Amino acid sequence: MESPSPDAPKPQHPSAPLKKPRDRDFLLHLEAYLARRDGVDKLLKISRYASKIIIASSALHPDEPLLGHLKSFESSVGLSRKAFRLGKFVQDVNSLRASHFGSGQDAALAALAYGGEGIYYFVEQFVWLAKSGLIDKRLLPNLQKISAWTEFVGYIGSISLKIRDLRGIREDEAWLESSIEIASSRGIGHKEEDERLRKLREKKLMKRLSILQDLADGLMALADIRDGNGRFSGPLLLSSAGLLSALISTHKNWISC
Repeated sequence: MESPSPDAPKPQHPSAPLKKPRDRDFLLHLEAYLARRDGVDKLLKISRYASKIIIASSALHPDEPLLGHLKSFESSVGLSRKAFRLGKFVQDVNSLRASHFGSGQDAALAALAYGGEGIYYFVEQFVWLAKSGLIDKRLLPNLQKISAWTEFVGYIGSISLKIRDLRGIREDEAWLESSIEIASSRGIGHKEEDERLRKLREKKLMKRLSILQDLADGLMALADIRDGNGRFSGPLLLSSAGLLSALISTHKNWISC
């Protein structure tokens, strides 16, 4: 007799309380998280930028062997992350196709956000091939410059779209709060509205975190455009921005899987 599939739902006793998604087993949640490409990629990103912070902070003596190991590790992880981006540009192509444009401004912002990020991920494939030695490394400077510019343009569009979405969330939140206040004054129950308001506030928080993440990543893209020169291009600042971005993205991926 065949054993039941591990993916088959387990029958629950009628009196057993249903588990909420946030109450599920930690290891099962971790398995689902690590099964995602973005899940592994963000853990690598945390490792990379944590190493860069240690290197940039001069916490280790220049002759310390661990410093050399950290630099080698950081470089290796950076190259590994590029391999995780193979084909990821298709995600942006599909996002652009699925977008519904209410106005010409919406279309322009979507083109900036998804188009810029899509071209960035597409070019990053060739950056990876050049760094791994399959194609001529002399192409790297131009490829990296195109990659940095398209990434920066993508973040401008993404931040603009999210700020617009945040305004819409605030309007919905204000309307719900007004409805709850009116219902309370009339002695009418508003349990459903309270739940909608709670979810709306969670959505608003996640949108704000997403904007903060884009700002951190945009700062690093701008530093790449300027070849690490100019203000706000210090190694410690950029490494901290990278770690902040990685932690926010890890949190978003964790609660969504």
